[in-house]
Amino acid sequence: MIDKAEIMDESGIVRAVTRIAHEIIEKNKGVENVALIGIQRRGVPLARMIAEKIRGVEGKSVPVGILDITLYRDDLSMLSEHPIINGTEIDFPINDKKIVLVDDVLYTGRTVRAAIDALMDSGRPKMVQLAVLIDRGHRELPIRPDYVGKNVPTSKFEVVNVKLAEIDGVTCVTISDIEKGISH
Repeated sequence: MIDKAEIMDESGIVRAVTRIAHEIIEKNKGVENVALIGIQRRGVPLARMIAEKIRGVEGKSVPVGILDITLYRDDLSMLSEHPIINGTEIDFPINDKKIVLVDDVLYTGRTVRAAIDALMDSGRPKMVQLAVLIDRGHRELPIRPDYVGKNVPTSKFEVVNVKLAEIDGVTCVTISDIEKGISH
């Protein structure tokens, strides 16, 4: 896929993550009982970045978990005959916690629905909030983010690519046209 435009550079992502961290602190009146859970894959480094910003502001660490939603997806059979399982790692109790799910791109809402299903199998949080770096619209389910880095109106024939150094070796957000394959 060839990128046709860069939507955010590294400093833009850092500013968005900083703003999201501040909004999480403000909305929850601090970070008591708050935990972040990143949705595999790029939601995980984003959750860690947000947690680091929160620690810098509040002087307190918030737990960060990893959620793999592969087996909860409603399109699992369309993805692959042998799906890749990246693993869930939540080494803290989620019961009665304010959980902030973190993902890179919000599109149809199906990933978030699967994440909520997976989360509920791990316990019963007090509340679940959603933080996304990019909201591109085109919702198919009644899901709305609580925290958004940037709203990016797109066509269904475009793909938003979040690239993070830990996974991709570069940090930016680009947009490209769909060739063949799964849209994001």
